Amino acid sequence: MASHTLLSPTKIAKEALRLFKNNLVMGGLVYRDYETEFPGMPKAGGSVRIRKPVQFQVAKTRVRSTKTITEQYITLEVATQAHVSWQFYTKDLTLTIEEYSERYIRPAAMVLANTVDADLCDLYKDVPNQICESTAGFVTPHSFMILGRAMQALDENAIPPDDRVVVFNPAAHWTMANALSNWNFKEGGEMALRKGYLGQIAGADIFMDQNIKAHTVGTWATDSAAMSSAARFKVQSTADSVSGAGLPTGAAVNVSQNQKILINGFNNSSGVDSLTAGDTFTIAACYAVNPMSGESTGTLRSFVVTTAAKVTVSTTDMDTMVSFYPEMIHTGPYKTVDTIPQLEAAVQVMGVPAEPYPQNLAFHKNAFALCMVPLQVPDGVWSGSASEDGYSIRVVKQYEIDIDAEMIRMDILYGVESIYPEMAVRIMGGQG
Repeated sequence: MASHTLLSPTKIAKEALRLFKNNLVMGGLVYRDYETEFPGMPKAGGSVRIRKPVQFQVAKTRVRSTKTITEQYITLEVATQAHVSWQFYTKDLTLTIEEYSERYIRPAAMVLANTVDADLCDLYKDVPNQICESTAGFVTPHSFMILGRAMQALDENAIPPDDRVVVFNPAAHWTMANALSNWNFKEGGEMALRKGYLGQIAGADIFMDQNIKAHTVGTWATDSAAMSSAARFKVQSTADSVSGAGLPTGAAVNVSQNQKILINGFNNSSGVDSLTAGDTFTIAACYAVNPMSGESTGTLRSFVVTTAAKVTVSTTDMDTMVSFYPEMIHTGPYKTVDTIPQLEAAVQVMGVPAEPYPQNLAFHKNAFALCMVPLQVPDGVWSGSASEDGYSIRVVKQYEIDIDAEMIRMDILYGVESIYPEMAVRIMGGQG
């Protein structure tokens, strides 16, 4: 009689890890080397402080001019534990690894991979730079122009040309595939299209991920004369207004480390007016600068709302403090704008209120990070783990004697973070 070999936990974990890696999209495109910052693995997660590059400013003078260095840090937390659990009968352990994988491991690994990808895609909320296909309206990206505009935005932020990627949702991906179907791709181009990978275009590798998020813009009334956010919102003064040498006369509020501004025009007479975390806005005559030269790019600086702001009292023309990123700095090596905005400057929020827009992403791999840490394998139970290339997965099983069944769980421990959100651009898709 032929004998069956029971599947071991290590064999199941290795197969799960292989399938998990194969099903990642975003997880394979972002920075992955922070695992080395977590000594003594395996462990129950933790955090690591990431030091951002120091920026300097040139002094055009013979006399030495020494500046105090400003260190900037980001904390990456590895604290998200996700798992999939299922029950099966012991006879199933006599299946071959191929049979068991097809029945159980593959769908479990796929849903874990999609969970990680979804968390990475959700980091769009940290990205201030945003573009769309047409200023006449928000439509699904459908031409080379949108790729060019995305690369232009990265160039203007002095982002390195290597390791750039674009990740579209299915609608944008296949619309772009159709638009580029007549292009003369290099060898392998036709196969790339059939597999859903558009290849390298405009200096970036183009991918599709169904986990791309849709962002719903905040709400505000569009009655009477206020038919757009530009007509509705304006920069307002406050007791916390900045004053001092070097700032333009009548400059706008700039408080709490240059990341808050008072905006006028919120109205609660016909509903709750609000800006949502992830909304982006520009301010009239406030332009972005090249981080190397400090010169204006000629493009309005885009800011992203970091904390939801709203009014709930029944009145009109309310002033509301809005928190945003990046910092509004107009001098020094960390300069982000050519000037502080003037009072009464119009504030334009991207999008139509209360409408959802897909947030396709163009980014350099260093914009976002994924860190995975091996989980501790418990003693005295049927368990195993597998780690490779910084990815890790654990499998644990428990027997239920009353029904002769097994319960198994598959766990991962990870953290995602926006390390340099300025190295990314949101490509706004069409409504609905």
